Amino acid sequence: AFTVGKGMVAGGAALGLGSLCFYGLASKEISALDKRAFWSDEVKQRIRSTYFYFGASIGLTAATAVAIARTPALMNIAMKSSMTSMIGGIVVLIGTSMLTQSIPYKEGIGSKQLAWMLHSAVVGGIVAPLTMLGGPLLVRAAWYTAGVVGGLSALAMCAPSEKFLNMGGPLAIGLGVVFVSSLGSMFLPPTTSLGAGLYSISIYGGLVLFSMFLLYDTQKVIKRAENHPVYSAQKFDPINACMGIYMDTINIFIRIATILAGGGGRRK
Repeated sequence: AFTVGKGMVAGGAALGLGSLCFYGLASKEISALDKRAFWSDEVKQRIRSTYFYFGASIGLTAATAVAIARTPALMNIAMKSSMTSMIGGIVVLIGTSMLTQSIPYKEGIGSKQLAWMLHSAVVGGIVAPLTMLGGPLLVRAAWYTAGVVGGLSALAMCAPSEKFLNMGGPLAIGLGVVFVSSLGSMFLPPTTSLGAGLYSISIYGGLVLFSMFLLYDTQKVIKRAENHPVYSAQKFDPINACMGIYMDTINIFIRIATILAGGGGRRK
């Protein structure tokens, strides 16, 4: 199962690299990068604001994870693996995400920004147990994640501007499969054939899935920035716009760190 998972990731990487070369060098279709010359200053500012909040979200999450790792009492809470704590963590994660996205955006520091910081801190609490893998490994995982995210963002920019926006339905189905596999792998040991298969789908399949989600969400950010009315009662919301690419990046990082730690390679 792990060999198949690794093959899936390798195949996805080869396909992504080939697609980047094709769309960047050979394709004659109009890409998001080609349309950049026609973007207004307003659209450019919207995209810059979205990626500012994306970078700030990653920074807040990393800072929170390090702070929790250095506080034994908080680390003990984060490390709890009981069913109650896991369900509670999922509820808090979804709850803070919904709260953040439900508040109208206003510039400056307000309730929207505070909810966003709370959500980023909650994600940091979920990521904190990974610090047990050691700093050098996490630095490698961070660099690999940066490479994957950068490459996929370049692919989304070079591809036709709405090429990946039609993947919403299949991606939703894939997310359901990965989620069920993640739950199943908590109860079935990877020493069994079924447990190994579920674990492989959760880790390797999840890495491919969230990489595809990143393509989808990157083009979704661009489309939102382009289509939001200039004169609207509700301002363009860069926080909501960045939530998809932020969570995609976190999920990619978690899976890369797990793979580097030998989470699947040493299990038989």
